[in-house]
Amino acid sequence: MTYGKKRALSQYGKVAAQSEGEYASPHRLVQMLMEGALDKMATAKGCIQRNDLEGKSAQITWATSIINGLRASLDPERGGEIAANLDDLYSYMLQRLVDANVANDVAIMDEVIGLMLEIKGAWDAMPEHIRLGRPAVEANG
Repeated sequence: MTYGKKRALSQYGKVAAQSEGEYASPHRLVQMLMEGALDKMATAKGCIQRNDLEGKSAQITWATSIINGLRASLDPERGGEIAANLDDLYSYMLQRLVDANVANDVAIMDEVIGLMLEIKGAWDAMPEHIRLGRPAVEANG
């Protein structure tokens, strides 16, 4: 693929993501952040494997920024114990990304990617009524 085509595809992706972000629900925005963090971490892992240290650092920095954004979006008052646990987990993931960056360690990247996949899997499985902030419909029985 030529550079021009890659650039055009990249620009299209940015516009599509921006458009989706403008109309997305808060639940979908968090999904998009998680997807972005996973993408950046996977790219960083590839950079480590190719010994692209500059690329690795840039991708890890970007993933770190996204995780910090997820962390900042937590609501300790409404989220209670779940928010506290996620805060601790995000903090751990951030430290492990620093460790992976310093050590150029693919295994650490895999660990953090696995943790984010678990969080995202639970987020994706959230029932629709919770996603929309509505009470559950009780069954008449």
